[in-house]
Amino acid sequence: MNVPRHNGFRSWLLIGLCLAGLAGSATAGEPQDKVKQTITEVLAILQDESLKAPEQTEARRAKIRQVVQQRFGFAEMGKRALGRHWRKLKPAQRNEFLPIFSDLLERSYISKIETAVTAEKINILYTKETIDKDGYALVRTEVENPRDLNFEIEYRLLKRDGNWEAYDIVIEGVSLVNNYRTQFNKIIRQESYEALVKKLKLKIEQEEAAQ
Repeated sequence: MNVPRHNGFRSWLLIGLCLAGLAGSATAGEPQDKVKQTITEVLAILQDESLKAPEQTEARRAKIRQVVQQRFGFAEMGKRALGRHWRKLKPAQRNEFLPIFSDLLERSYISKIETAVTAEKINILYTKETIDKDGYALVRTEVENPRDLNFEIEYRLLKRDGNWEAYDIVIEGVSLVNNYRTQFNKIIRQESYEALVKKLKLKIEQEEAAQ
Protein backbone atom coordinates (compact mmCIF):
# COMPACT_ATOMS: atom_id res chain seq x y z
CA MET A 1 0.00 0.00 0.00
CA ASN A 2 1.32 3.42 -0.90
CA VAL A 3 0.22 5.60 1.97
CA PRO A 4 -0.36 9.12 0.64
CA ARG A 5 2.92 11.01 0.38
CA HIS A 6 1.51 14.43 -0.38
CA ASN A 7 4.23 17.05 -0.59
CA GLY A 8 2.26 19.30 1.71
CA PHE A 9 2.66 17.01 4.69
CA ARG A 10 6.35 16.68 3.93
CA SER A 11 6.58 20.46 3.65
CA TRP A 12 5.11 20.85 7.12
CA LEU A 13 7.82 18.58 8.45
CA LEU A 14 10.50 20.60 6.71
CA ILE A 15 9.15 23.72 8.33
CA GLY A 16 9.80 22.20 11.71
CA LEU A 17 13.36 21.42 10.69
CA CYS A 18 14.30 24.57 8.85
CA LEU A 19 12.43 27.27 10.71
CA ALA A 20 14.27 30.57 10.46
CA GLY A 21 11.67 33.15 11.40
CA LEU A 22 8.06 33.55 12.48
CA ALA A 23 6.13 36.63 11.44
CA GLY A 24 2.78 36.53 13.15
CA SER A 25 0.00 39.07 13.22
CA ALA A 26 -0.29 41.44 16.17
CA THR A 27 -3.73 40.08 16.98
CA ALA A 28 -2.89 36.38 16.97
CA GLY A 29 -5.39 34.19 18.78
CA GLU A 30 -4.95 30.98 20.71
CA PRO A 31 -5.09 28.57 17.71
CA GLN A 32 -2.31 30.43 15.90
CA ASP A 33 -0.24 30.57 19.08
CA LYS A 34 -0.63 26.80 19.51
CA VAL A 35 0.56 26.11 15.96
CA LYS A 36 3.62 28.30 16.56
CA GLN A 37 4.28 26.62 19.89
CA THR A 38 4.22 23.15 18.36
CA ILE A 39 6.68 24.04 15.62
CA THR A 40 9.00 25.70 18.14
CA GLU A 41 8.92 22.74 20.52
CA VAL A 42 9.68 20.17 17.82
CA LEU A 43 12.54 22.32 16.53
CA ALA A 44 13.98 22.60 20.05
CA ILE A 45 14.02 18.82 20.41
CA LEU A 46 15.79 18.38 17.09
CA GLN A 47 18.39 21.00 18.03
CA ASP A 48 19.04 19.57 21.50
CA GLU A 49 22.66 18.37 21.40
CA SER A 50 22.04 15.90 24.22
CA LEU A 51 19.50 14.06 22.04
CA LYS A 52 21.52 13.81 18.82
CA ALA A 53 23.65 10.79 19.76
CA PRO A 54 22.52 7.42 18.30
CA GLU A 55 21.83 6.02 21.75
CA GLN A 56 19.38 8.89 22.34
CA THR A 57 17.26 8.07 19.29
CA GLU A 58 14.38 6.52 21.21
CA ALA A 59 14.39 9.30 23.82
CA ARG A 60 14.32 11.96 21.08
CA ARG A 61 11.48 10.25 19.24
CA ALA A 62 9.50 9.85 22.45
CA LYS A 63 9.75 13.60 23.07
CA ILE A 64 8.63 14.38 19.52
CA ARG A 65 5.70 11.99 19.89
CA GLN A 66 4.65 13.73 23.09
CA VAL A 67 4.57 17.13 21.40
CA VAL A 68 2.81 15.86 18.29
CA GLN A 69 0.13 14.02 20.27
CA GLN A 70 -0.78 17.25 22.05
CA ARG A 71 -1.44 19.14 18.84
CA PHE A 72 -2.62 16.60 16.27
CA GLY A 73 -6.06 15.07 16.66
CA PHE A 74 -5.13 11.73 15.16
CA ALA A 75 -8.43 10.16 16.22
CA GLU A 76 -10.39 12.90 14.45
CA MET A 77 -8.13 12.59 11.41
CA GLY A 78 -8.75 8.84 11.35
CA LYS A 79 -12.52 9.24 11.49
CA ARG A 80 -12.49 11.81 8.70
CA ALA A 81 -10.09 9.73 6.61
CA LEU A 82 -12.51 6.79 6.71
CA GLY A 83 -15.46 9.06 5.96
CA ARG A 84 -18.76 7.21 5.56
CA HIS A 85 -17.06 3.88 6.26
CA TRP A 86 -16.44 4.97 9.86
CA ARG A 87 -20.16 4.85 10.62
CA LYS A 88 -20.34 1.25 9.43
CA LEU A 89 -17.60 -0.01 11.72
CA LYS A 90 -18.38 -1.92 14.87
CA PRO A 91 -16.97 -0.57 18.17
CA ALA A 92 -14.25 -3.22 18.17
CA GLN A 93 -13.20 -2.25 14.63
CA ARG A 94 -13.07 1.44 15.56
CA ASN A 95 -10.95 0.64 18.60
CA GLU A 96 -8.63 -1.31 16.34
CA PHE A 97 -8.36 1.25 13.54
CA LEU A 98 -7.63 4.47 15.43
CA PRO A 99 -4.45 3.31 17.23
CA ILE A 100 -3.13 1.83 13.98
CA PHE A 101 -3.83 5.00 12.01
CA SER A 102 -2.36 7.21 14.75
CA ASP A 103 0.74 5.06 15.03
CA LEU A 104 1.30 5.19 11.28
CA LEU A 105 1.03 8.98 11.10
CA GLU A 106 3.33 9.45 14.08
CA ARG A 107 5.95 7.11 12.65
CA SER A 108 5.74 8.76 9.24
CA TYR A 109 6.12 12.19 10.85
CA ILE A 110 9.16 11.21 12.90
CA SER A 111 10.81 9.36 10.03
CA LYS A 112 10.50 12.30 7.63
CA ILE A 113 11.41 14.99 10.11
CA GLU A 114 14.60 13.17 11.09
CA THR A 115 15.73 12.50 7.53
CA ALA A 116 14.67 15.72 5.80
CA VAL A 117 17.70 17.89 5.16
CA THR A 118 17.84 21.38 3.68
CA ALA A 119 20.25 24.27 3.90
CA GLU A 120 17.65 26.84 2.94
CA LYS A 121 16.20 29.24 5.45
CA ILE A 122 12.43 29.29 5.48
CA ASN A 123 10.27 32.10 6.79
CA ILE A 124 6.69 31.55 7.90
CA LEU A 125 4.13 34.33 7.65
CA TYR A 126 0.88 33.88 9.56
CA THR A 127 -1.57 35.52 7.20
CA LYS A 128 -5.03 34.58 8.46
CA GLU A 129 -6.79 33.19 11.50
CA THR A 130 -10.50 32.54 11.90
CA ILE A 131 -12.31 31.09 14.90
CA ASP A 132 -16.00 30.25 14.85
CA LYS A 133 -18.44 29.82 17.71
CA ASP A 134 -18.62 26.05 17.22
CA GLY A 135 -15.01 25.54 18.25
CA TYR A 136 -13.38 25.30 14.83
CA ALA A 137 -10.43 27.39 13.72
CA LEU A 138 -8.33 27.98 10.64
CA VAL A 139 -4.74 29.18 10.69
CA ARG A 140 -3.31 30.09 7.30
CA THR A 141 0.39 30.54 6.70
CA GLU A 142 2.58 31.46 3.78
CA VAL A 143 5.97 29.79 3.58
CA GLU A 144 8.72 31.82 1.94
CA ASN A 145 12.10 30.50 0.84
CA PRO A 146 15.10 32.02 -0.99
CA ARG A 147 14.13 30.43 -4.30
CA ASP A 148 10.75 32.19 -4.28
CA LEU A 149 8.92 28.86 -4.23
CA ASN A 150 6.31 30.21 -1.85
CA PHE A 151 3.27 28.18 -0.89
CA GLU A 152 0.35 28.29 1.54
CA ILE A 153 -0.26 25.88 4.39
CA GLU A 154 -3.61 25.92 6.14
CA TYR A 155 -4.09 24.29 9.53
CA ARG A 156 -7.63 23.30 10.45
CA LEU A 157 -8.18 22.89 14.16
CA LEU A 158 -10.90 21.76 16.51
CA LYS A 159 -11.16 22.72 20.19
CA ARG A 160 -11.71 19.63 22.30
CA ASP A 161 -11.58 19.55 26.10
CA GLY A 162 -10.01 22.99 26.08
CA ASN A 163 -7.22 22.01 23.68
CA TRP A 164 -6.83 23.02 20.03
CA GLU A 165 -6.11 19.96 17.87
CA ALA A 166 -5.23 19.96 14.17
CA TYR A 167 -7.58 17.63 12.31
CA ASP A 168 -6.35 18.47 8.81
CA ILE A 169 -3.52 20.22 6.97
CA VAL A 170 -4.23 21.78 3.57
CA ILE A 171 -1.38 22.64 1.21
CA GLU A 172 -2.16 24.86 -1.75
CA GLY A 173 -5.78 23.74 -1.53
CA VAL A 174 -5.03 20.02 -1.21
CA SER A 175 -6.16 18.30 1.99
CA LEU A 176 -4.04 15.65 3.73
CA VAL A 177 -7.15 13.97 5.15
CA ASN A 178 -8.87 13.96 1.76
CA ASN A 179 -5.84 12.22 0.29
CA TYR A 180 -6.15 9.46 2.85
CA ARG A 181 -9.92 9.27 2.40
CA THR A 182 -9.60 8.78 -1.36
CA GLN A 183 -7.12 5.95 -1.01
CA PHE A 184 -8.86 4.29 1.95
CA ASN A 185 -12.21 4.40 0.16
CA LYS A 186 -10.69 2.80 -2.94
CA ILE A 187 -9.16 -0.06 -0.93
CA ILE A 188 -12.35 -0.72 1.03
CA ARG A 189 -14.52 -0.69 -2.12
CA GLN A 190 -12.21 -2.86 -4.21
CA GLU A 191 -11.12 -5.16 -1.40
CA SER A 192 -12.39 -4.75 2.17
CA TYR A 193 -11.94 -2.91 5.43
CA GLU A 194 -9.90 -5.87 6.68
CA ALA A 195 -7.58 -5.48 3.69
CA LEU A 196 -7.06 -1.81 4.56
CA VAL A 197 -6.09 -2.65 8.14
CA LYS A 198 -3.70 -5.31 6.89
CA LYS A 199 -2.03 -2.82 4.55
CA LEU A 200 -1.71 -0.21 7.31
CA LYS A 201 -0.11 -2.75 9.64
CA LEU A 202 2.32 -3.71 6.90
CA LYS A 203 3.22 -0.05 6.38
CA ILE A 204 3.94 0.30 10.11
CA GLU A 205 6.23 -2.72 9.96
CA GLN A 206 8.07 -1.09 7.06
CA GLU A 207 8.40 2.17 9.02
CA GLU A 208 9.76 0.25 12.01
CA ALA A 209 12.34 -1.50 9.86
CA ALA A 210 13.44 1.80 8.35
CA GLN A 211 13.90 3.58 11.69
